[in-house]
Amino acid sequence: MKKTNLRQYFPILRTRADILAEIGGKPHLDAIFKSWKKEQQEEFLDFCSGAKGCKMMYDTFFKKVMDPVKNRDRLERFLSIVLKKKVRILQVLPNESRMTAEDSLLIMDIVVELEDGSIANVEMQKIGYAFPGQRTSCYSADLLLRQYQRVKINMKSKGKAFSYQHIKDVYTIILFDKSPQEFKGIPNQYIHRGSVCFDTKLQIHMPQEFIYIPLDIFREVLHNNGIVNELEAWLTFLCEDEPEIIGGLIQQYPYFRELYHEVYKLCENLEDIMGYFSEALQEMDRNTVQYMIEEQQAKIEENQAELSLKDAKIEEQQTELARKDAKIAELERLLAVAGK
Repeated sequence: MKKTNLRQYFPILRTRADILAEIGGKPHLDAIFKSWKKEQQEEFLDFCSGAKGCKMMYDTFFKKVMDPVKNRDRLERFLSIVLKKKVRILQVLPNESRMTAEDSLLIMDIVVELEDGSIANVEMQKIGYAFPGQRTSCYSADLLLRQYQRVKINMKSKGKAFSYQHIKDVYTIILFDKSPQEFKGIPNQYIHRGSVCFDTKLQIHMPQEFIYIPLDIFREVLHNNGIVNELEAWLTFLCEDEPEIIGGLIQQYPYFRELYHEVYKLCENLEDIMGYFSEALQEMDRNTVQYMIEEQQAKIEENQAELSLKDAKIEEQQTELARKDAKIAELERLLAVAGK
């Protein structure tokens, strides 16, 4: 069976031979190409020739098609589907408050204010951080505090008194290319929605809402069931690079053809696309190092916890032995007294 090549959908893609000929004819491009590992060279050629699809998880490609300023309507459409309500982006907010240098594992981190005053933070992680719940809670709390400060300043500028009724919802939406271990125990579930609630069913609105989307689990569902709705179409667009799946996507949802076309237009300038690809490879290397550090730290903390339990058990055993030794000594003393 002949494999699908994306050139049949996007004729602007060049053949592998044409690409190699241009690279070989320009010493500076040839030097860049030869600096890559063999599998990286193959990945680049496959992408530019249509043998494989583009990976939207690469920062350059994602920003090209989902820029919240230039392509606001696309992000609005995606958010509307994820949030299950029609949204319109009022403005893109600065995201200067990342608390550490964690952004090395981020592909995308966008904060937008919606028309109703609510805030949405859309974050995509190449590799899921450890302790996702704690981190997400901190991000959400930070966004809530920033909204509170901004609303207070805005009300003051209008000569009006601040009221907590002006605080709107804060949505934290996190997509994982490779999700943390916590998500592996719930197979076939690729979207998790959460909010604060009470066991008594007390009806108090809490403005923080959380949405996790593990794309690695979605891919398993996709390969078993195909695309069944527009949410799955968007997730397929974001995480799949198989030509057969991409071909099926743009036939079922023609809307995405234009988005792919914009990315493949980048391939017409080989010098630029090789620069973007090199940057992506460097970022992936940093991501891998950071992930290894996090994994190692988690193992160290786990080992320390196990050692603490063992130390506590040893101490308990030593206490019990000392108690028994004291009891034996007391019995020996009593026997000695009785023998006199």
